[in-house]
This record gives sequence, C-alpha cells and structure tokens, in this order.
Amino acid sequence: MNRARLKEELKSFSLSMFRKQFFSIYYGSISAKSDSSSFIINTKDAIFDQLATDQLIELYYQRDYRWNDASIDAKIHRRIYRQISDAKYITFSLAPYTAAYSMIHATIEPRDYFGKEEFGIIKVYDPKGYDEWYKRAPTEIPNYLAACEHNLIVIRGYGVFAYNRDLHMMAKQLAVLEKSSQLLMLTQEIEQEMR
Repeated sequence: MNRARLKEELKSFSLSMFRKQFFSIYYGSISAKSDSSSFIINTKDAIFDQLATDQLIELYYQRDYRWNDASIDAKIHRRIYRQISDAKYITFSLAPYTAAYSMIHATIEPRDYFGKEEFGIIKVYDPKGYDEWYKRAPTEIPNYLAACEHNLIVIRGYGVFAYNRDLHMMAKQLAVLEKSSQLLMLTQEIEQEMR
C-alpha cells in the first residue's frame, strides 16, 4: 500500500470534515489500514484543519512506543480493523445535528429521500455510564459494528464511528446522516410550531 498517498487522502478528508464541523481543533480521529497488521492514524495533538504529514503515524497492532503519540481512539480503530475485514478507513466525528438529535431520540429515522435510501432506520447506541466509557469503548464499539447492518454507530452524547472500504463513500454517508438529522430537527420544530 502506498503510505504517502494514504496520508494525503487522510489530510484531504480531515480538512473536509473540519469544514463541515464534524471535527474540531482536537476532536475526532481518522485512520487508514496500511497493511494486514498496521494502520495510519492521527496523533493526539493533531489539528484537523491543517493536518500535517508528521501528525499521521503508522501503528502496528502490537503496541510499541509510537502508541504514546497516537490518538486516544487508536485502540478502538485497531479493534475495528481486526474484527471487520471490510474496514479500510475509519473515522470518529461529532457532527452537530446528528449528535443533538441522538441526545433525545433512540433512533434516527430519516424522512428525506437520500437518508431513507442510504440508511432506513439507525438505532442510537446508549453508552450508559460515561465514567467508565473509555474502558468499555474499545470492545463495545467494534462488537456493535460487527453485528450492525450499517457501517456506522451513532453513540448518544459521544459521536459517530464509521468505517468503509472507500473514503469518499464514508464521507458521503456521514454527510447524508448529518443532513437527514438536520432535516429531522427542522421538521420537528415546524411541527411543534404548527400545534
């Protein structure tokens, strides 16, 4: 796999995600599988609107000193790659409308054409106690994704983990989900005003 090309793809994707407000200055993660036992992921100090090549590091599944500089989400990415063979790219984001809508609903049921065609119904995952969430997340997120019909998980109060074989398809799905969530919130407001 051409690692230089993968890094350029991740940098471009990162900037797009930042412009859409899916990533913030230090919030989010992005990775690409580089080999059968390694992946490239952003560092913990990555600035997503200006992601530099040195803010992307290659990690092997076997932990070594490089893991100290990696994103806090690296364990989750590693488990997804190990459990789901279709995972070539993974991202963790906090799209504002999707996050807001998931705070008060147990499912996201798009009413727009593109959302219905892409997803149907998405269950919102409730992580329950946040106190120990980071201990449970590296197991619970990959397990849920492996059993789920969608290649993403919307986690109440936390964000969205997604994977795909194609980086552009992953971006499209996140954008469709966010637009559907925005339309659901606007529709909800209009319906309340009409009552």
